[in-house]
Amino acid sequence: MNPPQKVLVVVLCYNAARHIAEVLDRIPANPSADSRYAIEVRIIDDASSDETATVARIYASHEHKPYPVVTHRENRGYGGSQKQAMDMATQEGFAALALLHGDGQYPPEMLDALVAPLLTGEADAVFGTRMQPPAAALEGGMPRYKFYGNRALTWMQNRMLGTRLTEFHCGFRAYATAALSGLDYHANSDDFDFDTQIILQLLGKEKRILEIPIPTRYADEVCHVNCLKYGLQVLRATLRFTIRRRDKTGADR
Repeated sequence: MNPPQKVLVVVLCYNAARHIAEVLDRIPANPSADSRYAIEVRIIDDASSDETATVARIYASHEHKPYPVVTHRENRGYGGSQKQAMDMATQEGFAALALLHGDGQYPPEMLDALVAPLLTGEADAVFGTRMQPPAAALEGGMPRYKFYGNRALTWMQNRMLGTRLTEFHCGFRAYATAALSGLDYHANSDDFDFDTQIILQLLGKEKRILEIPIPTRYADEVCHVNCLKYGLQVLRATLRFTIRRRDKTGADR
């Protein structure tokens, strides 16, 4: 019998002290009933100004869970933390990487559904989507300005790229490390537009992206995204990719 594949779950945190213990408590101890994989959980605290790292360490110690906490002395940004997580996964022999957020906005209970298609070879990346159906996002408390902004950006990106993703902007994601190893993700932004840039890299390598519906949850977490800046960043990155791909296609003819 083959040993279970190793999956790295990284919880990305910034000022998440109010929510991190609950998030860690909701991570299934054994998310795969048939032992297809074994998870290892790590926490990255991106120079929080609150007690995120302390709360996470106390929880891990109290619950006797081996969840190491990596703390940044200086803020590396959302994209910078993801790069570190991807380095961990690709350099340490993990089969897949799953990303959670420490503010509790995404469902740890769905890690199995997120990771399983990677381990069976059905996909190279799996993204959660809060837009299946779209009304579910509003019912889950997504602010209307975010909902309509998300829908508009996704529509424009699909038009430019010829894709049919229901959402480009959900951070609940998992990647096969074999796919990550072929991407120059260190060239991407350290900001929130990293999420769009990695999608563009996956598309450029013709990797398979699968979406799974997830519940939407908005509570008292603080949004750290400048929405106008973010929208301009992702549209600029998408447009540049589209132009480069068009020019390459023309040169190959």
